Order: sequence, then C-alpha cells, then structure tokens
Amino acid sequence: MASLLPSSVAVTGPLKPDLVDFRKSTHIAIWPEKNPSFSHHRSYTTTTSERNSDSGSLDFREALSVLNEGAEVESAAYVPILEECVYRESVAEAQVVHAHIIKTGSHENLFLMTFLVNVYAKCGRMDYAHRVFDKLPQRNVVTWTSLMTGYAQNSQPELAIRVFQELLEAGAYPTIYTFGAVLSACSSLYTIQLGKQIHGYIIKYQIGYDTSVGNSLCSLYSKCHNFDFALKAFRSIPEKNVISWTTIISACGDNGQARTGLLLFVEMLSGGAEFNEFTLTSVLSLCCMMPALGFGAQVHSLIIKIGYDANIPIKNSIMYLYLKSGRPVEARRLFDEMETISLVTWNAMIAGYAQMMNYSKDELIAQHSGTEALRIFLKLNRSSLKPDLFTFSSVLTVCGSMVALEQGEQVHAQTVKTGFMSDVIVGSALVNMYNKCGSIERATKAFVEMSTRTLITWTSMITAYAQHGMSRQALQLFDDMRLAGVRPNKITFIGVFSACSHAGMVEEAMNYFEMMKNEYRIKPVVEHFACLIDMFVRLGKLEEAFDFIEKMEFEPNEFIWSILIAGCRSHGNMELGFYAVKRLLELKPKDAESYVLLLNMYLSAGRLKDVSKVRKLMRERKIDKLKDWSSISLKDIVHSFRPDDKSHPQRIEIYELLEKLINKAKDFGYVSHGALETAEEDDEAKPSTTIHHSERLAVAFGLLNMPRGASIRVIKCIGICRDCHTLIKFISLYTNREIIIRDRKRLHQFNDGHCSCGDFGSLV
Repeated sequence: MASLLPSSVAVTGPLKPDLVDFRKSTHIAIWPEKNPSFSHHRSYTTTTSERNSDSGSLDFREALSVLNEGAEVESAAYVPILEECVYRESVAEAQVVHAHIIKTGSHENLFLMTFLVNVYAKCGRMDYAHRVFDKLPQRNVVTWTSLMTGYAQNSQPELAIRVFQELLEAGAYPTIYTFGAVLSACSSLYTIQLGKQIHGYIIKYQIGYDTSVGNSLCSLYSKCHNFDFALKAFRSIPEKNVISWTTIISACGDNGQARTGLLLFVEMLSGGAEFNEFTLTSVLSLCCMMPALGFGAQVHSLIIKIGYDANIPIKNSIMYLYLKSGRPVEARRLFDEMETISLVTWNAMIAGYAQMMNYSKDELIAQHSGTEALRIFLKLNRSSLKPDLFTFSSVLTVCGSMVALEQGEQVHAQTVKTGFMSDVIVGSALVNMYNKCGSIERATKAFVEMSTRTLITWTSMITAYAQHGMSRQALQLFDDMRLAGVRPNKITFIGVFSACSHAGMVEEAMNYFEMMKNEYRIKPVVEHFACLIDMFVRLGKLEEAFDFIEKMEFEPNEFIWSILIAGCRSHGNMELGFYAVKRLLELKPKDAESYVLLLNMYLSAGRLKDVSKVRKLMRERKIDKLKDWSSISLKDIVHSFRPDDKSHPQRIEIYELLEKLINKAKDFGYVSHGALETAEEDDEAKPSTTIHHSERLAVAFGLLNMPRGASIRVIKCIGICRDCHTLIKFISLYTNREIIIRDRKRLHQFNDGHCSCGDFGSLV
C-alpha cells in the first residue's frame, strides 16, 4: 500500500520538540498596577472554587467590561479570561476577547493566538479555530498540534490527519503531543495502515521510549483489533504508568483476551504499579467476560482494603459481576446500601438481571431474574431520574426474553413519549422484542418507523421474517439491504438460509450460499450448514441431509442432530433417527431431554427391551428427572405451572376447560400419542398417564383470563412434546386464537391449526 504520509517530507535530523508547552498552566497577573482602569490590583485565577463563587463571576464580568471599554492590557492578561470562556463554553465571550486582541495589536503574539485556537477548539467551533490558524503570520508545532487536537476531540479525525500531513509538508518537527493527537485520530477512523506508518516514523526518530506515545500506540492497535501489536507496544514502554496498564487491560477486554488481562493485572500488582478506578472497573469487566467470580471476589476484597468500595463506578461493576455470576443477593445488598443511586447504577442492575436470564441454566430462575429487572425499572420510573437509551434497551431485551408483550408495549409507549424511539439502539431492541413475543406485525412497524438502520437492525428483521415463516418478505428485505449499501455478515446469511429452509427453496439457498462465499468472502460456519440441513429435512430428503452432515468440515452440533431426529420421526426413518439420537447423547451425555427423546422413539417402535436398557443406563448415569415448567404473564403477574399442577387457585376451571378442549380436538381428529416420562421408579417402561403437561395448563389459564381474541403467550423451559404440539394446533383452530409458545429451542406460533415451525420443532 502506498504511504499515506506526504512524499515531500524529508527530515534529516532528530525530531526537535518545541520549547513552548501550551498545555502548562500558570498564574498570571492580568491587571498590572500601571493599568489605571482597575481599582483593585490582584491576580486573577481560574480555580474551580473561585469560578463557582459570586466574586469569581463578578471578576469575569468586570474584566469583560474593561475590554469593552477599550482599555489596553498586557498580552498575558488575556489568558485567564480565555480560560474562563472555555470553562463557560462561551464562544460569544471568547469573540469579545478576540476582538479586543485584534484592536490592541496583540494578535501578533504567537503564543496568545495559539491559545485562542485552543479556546475555540474546546468550545467546539473548529471553523473559528481554523480561521484564526489561517491568519497567523507564523506557525510553530504547538500551533499545528492545537488545531490537530481540536479536530480529533471534535469528532473530525479526517481533518486532524490532514493537518498532520500539512505540518510535515511545512517542515515542522512533530512532538510527542502531536503524535498523541494524530494517533487518536487514527484510532477514531480505525486506519491501522496510517497508524503503522506513523509508528514507523516514531521508531525511526527514536520517540518510542516516551510513555504517552506508547500508550497511544497501544490504544490504536487495540481499537483496530490487532491485539498482538497492542501487547508489543505495551511491552516496549520502559516506564509504564497507570494509563499504560489500564490501556492494555482494557485492550484485553475489547479483543476477547479476558484471561490475559487478568494475568496482566496480577503482574501489575506484583510489580507494585499504581492503579486507579478505571483499572479496577476494567478488571471487573474482564471477570464478567470469563466469568471469573472467584477472581472478582478477591478484587472486591482488595477494593475494600484500599478504600475504593464507596466509588460508584467500581460499585456498579461489582454489582454487575455478582448478577452475571448468578449471585443476586450480594448485588442487591450493595444496591440497597447506596444512599444516592445514579442512573448508571440503575442501568447496571437492570442489565445485570437481564444477563442472569441469558446465563441461567434454570428457566425458573431466569424468569425470576426478568421479573426483578422489571421491578427495578418500575422503581426507577418512580424516582427523580429518567431512563435513557441503555435503560430502554435492557428492559426491552428482558420483555422479549419473558415474552412479556404487554410490558413491552408499555415500554414502547414510554420511548415514544420521551423521544428515545428515534435512537437506533432502542429501535433495534423494539424489533427484537416484538419478534420474540411473536408479533411480527409490530416488529415490522417498528422497523419501518426507524429513521436510521444499522446492519444489526436489518439482520434482526430478516431473521424475524424467517422465524415467522415469511420467507419471501425475508429475502426481499435482504435485497433491499444490499441496495441500501449495507454489507451483510454471517448472521445475516443465517436468517437468509433459514428463510429458504422454511420455504423449501433449495436452488435459491445454494445461490445465496455461493454469494456468501464468493462475493462477500464469508467463510461458512456450522449454523449455515444447520439451516441447509434443515431445508433438506423439511423436504424429506433425509439421505441428502445426512450426506451434507458427513461432508461438513465441522463436527455436527446439538442443533443439527436435533433437526435430523425431527425429520426422521416425521418421515418414518427410525433407524437413522436412532443413530442421530445416539450421536446427540455423545454430545450431551447428561441431558435428560435427549434420553426421554430416545425412550419415546423406542416406545413408538415397540422396542420395549431397548426402553428398559435406556432406563437402566439413566439410573447408572444418575440422569435427573426431566423438569417441565411453563409460565404466562397476566397484568404484570407471572403465573407458573408444572405438569399436573394442582396448586393454582383456578385449578378446577383450568382442568375442566382442558377436558373440554381435548374432547373437541378429538372431534377434529386429534389422537393422543402419549409420552414416556423419567419419573417412574420401576424398570417397566410405560406411557405416562400425565396428559396435562405444563404448557397445556398455561394455555388453558390464558384462555380463561385473557380478553377474547387476545394472543396467548407462554414460555416453556424444555422442548414442547409432539403430543402437546399436536393438541395446541387443534386448540388454536377450535378457539380461533393465536397461541405462541417459546420453548428451549425455538418459537412456535400456532394459528388456525398450523405452527410456524412446520412441525419440525417438537422432538420429545
């Protein structure tokens, strides 16, 4: 690649740092005794305490008043007044001072005009800053660096780099501050090529030993996801400071190197290096990534020992770690002990409970975590603080995971009212929430109303259409995304292949497969093959599906074997199905659901001896009983059910309605298949007498209590069984209701006797 640095630059000697450091601040007597315009002759300083006092404000206004009167002052007198303008972010007052500088001829003072460039930059007016810069009769490296830093800090990194190139072409010698500014600009643009060229320039002229330059290089390589170079840049710093250590530890988190980051922290402590709150929050973040609760608890002890436990950001990080590690009691104790709760703390608690839902192995605990997150959100709304986009994003994620459409709609209304609906993060969260709640119409509406869309948003909507069996809409949206200039990623293609699978579009799927590999240079992953295998299975091409599995470069995962099993049961190829189940058990030797699946398959085939063998094997391996649990949300209250649950207050009405629905289903042709449970203690295998699995009870409860025509939304902790799947299809037809059940594997949307999974989502 051609050099991005100007070819005309030729530096023949070592770099010469400018003698003037414009960043050093001093007290300057701005009104000398010879100036008769002031009755008081004292030094004017800009300390925080004085700025906050009435006398400080009076002094500033008095100073401006004198300038407006046209009094002559020394050049140095302007500096503290301009500092006050920066503090007040007042461009208008800076212009008053600027006008006086020109009027008195002080604009010939290079230091003062450089300082003015810096003032306009810090007030966010880079157009004024550049105008001052252009009119300077002479420039030095400090002037160039002031302008560069201003562009970098005002989110205009391209212009910062252009100024750097002009600096070199003008023959100026960059300083360590200059390199800090240009490397910051490279980081913002993720331009690692230019960053490497600047790195080479630094090495050539032996500036690499400077700590601040090494820190900037480390940060650049980290942001460009070149962790090896970031680590080398860090190791090359001879005198590492707290910023050096914090930068590399944060880099570990940004680049998925959590373990390395924790080892570096141990190295840092062993060497006696100092650390600060940013170091500790970065370390706690790494503990969340792994997760490493034991290490995090030791860090917590260290924090208490050194007296940092009252620090709010650190406390938030500790609470988040405990929540993500499934320790809500400790997190809640820290939360309740806080006298003043910031919005960041509220968000940390809500996001933490949302993470608990994702990482919890017990669906009941996950549901409880979601409920707690919604309670905390309610308390936040009752406080003096207002939710922000991060709050709404987390809460909408919780609503989607709980299939809590009613609560999600309330949050949606609040985002509209507060103006956050236009934010792309909130909009994407709304699309996902409505999709997970089975409301594709509302998801589409939220997507259409978004003013800005990202790759994540497009991908979410394509996936939503695919999951709801709307294949043509998914593929059309994919074409629209490409026309909009958005480059798809591997997750986007999972949605595309899923859409082809639902519609049995083999030719289209293979064309998209070639497009992914050749046009977008995306290497296929196991999820892509899973979608294609699912397509063959749905079409009854089991041998083709199995051949596809054997030709894969990856080991088939649980989902692939589950797809093949579903197809084998549906199309009657039991021998291939038995083989697939055995392979599934090799992957998950302790999974009770897989054993129940094998038992039911042997039972359906009449192979009772094999049933007995499997039951004996389960006892030897101490396989737990299959836990079945479902929940439904009604008016912000979650109602939970277990198989043949008799504990609910409406149990009599629920069972009476179920009996009626089963009889009506039989009139439509429903025949119970029965199911083999793992609860039996004897060796004799027999069909379960349990006809009321948890999802049936939850559906009946919903029909009794939800308004006429309202959709029924249920969460189930394991996969729905074939018998219940068949029955609920009949119930949706008889009651003319939409029934949505999200089990451990997928979302089932029942309408008019059909399910969105195409009857390939029920395995047990």
